[in-house]
Amino acid sequence: MEFEKRKAATMASLGCTETDKSPKGSLDAPIIPLLTAINSHPCFFTTSSCSGRISILSQPSSPAPAEKKKARGGTWLYISHSPADPDSILSLLFPPVPAQPPCDLVFRFEPLILAIECRDLDSAQFLVSTAISCGFRESGITSANGRRVIVAVRCSIRLEVPLGRSNDIAVSREYVRFLIEVANEKMEANRRRTDGFLQTLLQKNGFGDTPVKLVNGTGDGESLEYIEDLGKDAPLDKSDGYSEVHDCSLSVAWLNVCGEPIEKLFLWGHSACVIDKGSTKKVLVHGGFGGMGRHARRNDSLLLDPLDGTVEAIDTAGAPSPRMGHTASLIGEQMFVIGGRADPTSILSEIWALNTATNQWTLLNCNGDSFPPRHRHAAAVLGSRIYVFGGLNNDTIFSSIFVLDEKDLRWEELKVGGEQPCARHSHSMVAFGSQIFMFGGYNGEKALGDLYSFNVKTRVWRKEKALGRSPYARFSHSMFVYKHCLGIIGGCPVKQHFQELSLLDMHSQSWKHFSLNSVGKELFVRSTVSVVGDDLVIVGGGASCYAFGTKFSEPMNIALHTLAASNQFPFNCQQVQQLENPQNLGEALGSSSEDGKGLSETWKSASNWYLQFERKHAKPGKDLLKKFGWLDHGRKVCSSSNGTRICFPVTEKLYILFHEKGRVDPSIDTSHGSESNIVELPPLKESVGQGISLNEISSSKALNLLKQCGGTILAYETAEFRKSVRSPSIVIKQAAASLIKQKGLPEKLLEQLPSRWERLGDIVVLPGTSFKDPLWDTIGGELWPIIAKALNTNRLARQGCVAPTGTRDSTLKMLVGDNGWVDHRENGILYSFDATKCMFSWGNLSEKLRMARLDCGDEIIVDLFAGIGYFTLSFLVRAKAKLVYACEWNPHAIEALHHNLKANSVADRCIVLEGDNRITAPKGVADRVCLGLLPSSEGSWVTAVRVLRKEGGMLHVHGNVKDSDENTWVEHVANSIHSIATSEGRCWEVTIGHVERVKWYAPHIRHLVADVRCKGNQR
Repeated sequence: MEFEKRKAATMASLGCTETDKSPKGSLDAPIIPLLTAINSHPCFFTTSSCSGRISILSQPSSPAPAEKKKARGGTWLYISHSPADPDSILSLLFPPVPAQPPCDLVFRFEPLILAIECRDLDSAQFLVSTAISCGFRESGITSANGRRVIVAVRCSIRLEVPLGRSNDIAVSREYVRFLIEVANEKMEANRRRTDGFLQTLLQKNGFGDTPVKLVNGTGDGESLEYIEDLGKDAPLDKSDGYSEVHDCSLSVAWLNVCGEPIEKLFLWGHSACVIDKGSTKKVLVHGGFGGMGRHARRNDSLLLDPLDGTVEAIDTAGAPSPRMGHTASLIGEQMFVIGGRADPTSILSEIWALNTATNQWTLLNCNGDSFPPRHRHAAAVLGSRIYVFGGLNNDTIFSSIFVLDEKDLRWEELKVGGEQPCARHSHSMVAFGSQIFMFGGYNGEKALGDLYSFNVKTRVWRKEKALGRSPYARFSHSMFVYKHCLGIIGGCPVKQHFQELSLLDMHSQSWKHFSLNSVGKELFVRSTVSVVGDDLVIVGGGASCYAFGTKFSEPMNIALHTLAASNQFPFNCQQVQQLENPQNLGEALGSSSEDGKGLSETWKSASNWYLQFERKHAKPGKDLLKKFGWLDHGRKVCSSSNGTRICFPVTEKLYILFHEKGRVDPSIDTSHGSESNIVELPPLKESVGQGISLNEISSSKALNLLKQCGGTILAYETAEFRKSVRSPSIVIKQAAASLIKQKGLPEKLLEQLPSRWERLGDIVVLPGTSFKDPLWDTIGGELWPIIAKALNTNRLARQGCVAPTGTRDSTLKMLVGDNGWVDHRENGILYSFDATKCMFSWGNLSEKLRMARLDCGDEIIVDLFAGIGYFTLSFLVRAKAKLVYACEWNPHAIEALHHNLKANSVADRCIVLEGDNRITAPKGVADRVCLGLLPSSEGSWVTAVRVLRKEGGMLHVHGNVKDSDENTWVEHVANSIHSIATSEGRCWEVTIGHVERVKWYAPHIRHLVADVRCKGNQR
């Protein structure tokens, strides 16, 4: 188990975006495949590595001989992990002005060296023998002390030559060129041995079987994505139907950036819009993760001119907070930024607008429906409206579509119909014609490869199909519109040879795919694409992977006009197989769609469509539908909730006729968009008489009559009478009501049904106010499983009050499930405990986050009421405390605390003190003391003062306080701590630095935390 923990910790540290301790700060790209293969094996993981390097070491000049030899240290004047460039080295060694003070210079070549921890000696011996057989003859076991087994893989093709001093190089330029030639030959030999070692390992069982996890974010909770087939000669994965056949290739070129440093565009998760600036179009980039210096979320706004590569930083007023995963939509001169993520715990719902003419930001106050916080959503603009679909908020993935009207700033959650897409995030959306098109995304379990259209007029979704191979499933990709085509590029999973651009021709309804001749292995992941004229401008993108650290893509350009030169654009429609019904797909943009509807929008499946009449037209309308076979007898007739309208299910044939041009007699006014144009439908009879005879009516005339009387085609899902899926609350209420009636129990019991519940790991916890009456226990055996099923859980419990004992035991009662041991992850920290024996408070999350944000790297902390590690783990895992003393006397909490310290790999920095803290707490050691006991921690205030160092420190004092007594309580805390300190002989200045209002504990009772600073006075 210890080996697995060390491996997991090492892999996690490699996934972090922070630089490592090597001079380079990250892993060497040439050995990524080798590291991937080794780390994929269950018996090995790498602890340090170097792919081989050519370097010039600069050391201080040798001092006078000393009795004891000491390392002189030094810096790297030059270092490269690939063949060296002679001109670059010569310019460093022979500068116009020699560096001061003079230093000793040494030219070096060092081959591959790996340090690998092995599970056991047998594994180590296998690895050493394999390395030696591949030419690494100095490999061996360097440590086998019983706890860890370490193998070093290395060889002897080294080179080390003194060059003299920086102000007096002892060798000629020609000799330096000779050294570089020799070093480059050794570098090539080193590469061949490394490749041979990799190929030998890949032929063994267990190597290279596991994909490398790619963290596309900051290492602080971003969702995991995957990168596969990183090996140089890895075979193409065709399991998803992908075929490496392309219609032609496109060249990808770097943009020559000037003005602002190019590093400012090293971003992912940013946004981009194309704006008009005088006679040119520029790309406006905002936010994202990356940038210059330490990578972080940004709130910069940058203008990129694709023509000359100029990057200009916009000096904006009142910019929003840094964020990533937001969207930016341009309407006129206003760029609307929606949502995003400010940090791992702060998901945003706010809307900001940037006036691109005045460079002024405004935080908008929107009304209408509530728009939940989200990031990784997608947005598209049609007219003055912004449509937003999907997104992510912690564990919640959205499937709703919202629209924001720029004119009145009103949010509306649309009620939609048709083939509705599943919840997803990291997808893409664009507007085309009068429709929205959406592709791909991630649903929490897998990448998606589906294409949907959304008609903004009918509010109906449709899953689209086209000829040719569809693009492979992906997320975090980009989508664009170019002329009459939809384009898709990039995304995850990143697979070898998957650098392609896919175009969907909306005329021929066919996919074509183009390979990208990139200047390098670029990662078009969470990048942005903008069409400027005939150029596709790609900004940013990248990833953070444990195998190669953080990688950003440089700004690039794809010349789309080359498609015309290759006879691939517009697509040759003669090469496309004709559809059996041209009105299905082929005329999506043609005469069969007067609304400009997009892909295959001229017809829908008959199961989706109804023809609606006013009730007075129901009988003759139904007769017409039946006569011409337009009524779908397989579905029921429905009525609106108020009964004023009747809806008849219709066939696909009627839907097509109803929307086709040329079907209506021009002598008849069939406008039915206005009440004034609706006429009475005359009575219909089988034979001639009063009214109109059915036998005399043609299909064309019948169609005209249906339109004249105001008949309207609509999707069943959007009608008022739509039957909604029963919510869990309704299921619980109906089940409880049925059992109560069946058992003859009083209906008043229904007042105790829960209206909310919480999840603790995989346990759903009902509030303690629900099901309080003992009568519920008589039907619990039948009711609890029904509730558990409705709430989609295998374990159900009811909350109780914390026991009024000194050990604060939980009184949670399991209703479904045998045990209460649960794993609960919060803020990147794993809490495991028996919920029936240990209490847990969701309401303290904000305070735990506040403690986690402290910088406690050099502090010793004492937690007087540690429990299962509520605040102890926040101090250790997130605030990086040097040492924490955790005091606790509940044996069940102590058991969980020990477990959690090990599970979070922080047990080596925590000392658990069992028993009464007034007896066990250490004295005079702490920089900070946490007193997290409710309703009051006053019984341990004396202990807290004694625990602090004599110079003082910080106390975090918790307490439940009546809202009207807050000021009084704060004064009481300050005065009491000062009095105690004085009585203990501590001459401290006691002040209240901050009072945190954590939550409402009960009506008019607040949970408060006072930050009490105790500072020693100078005498």
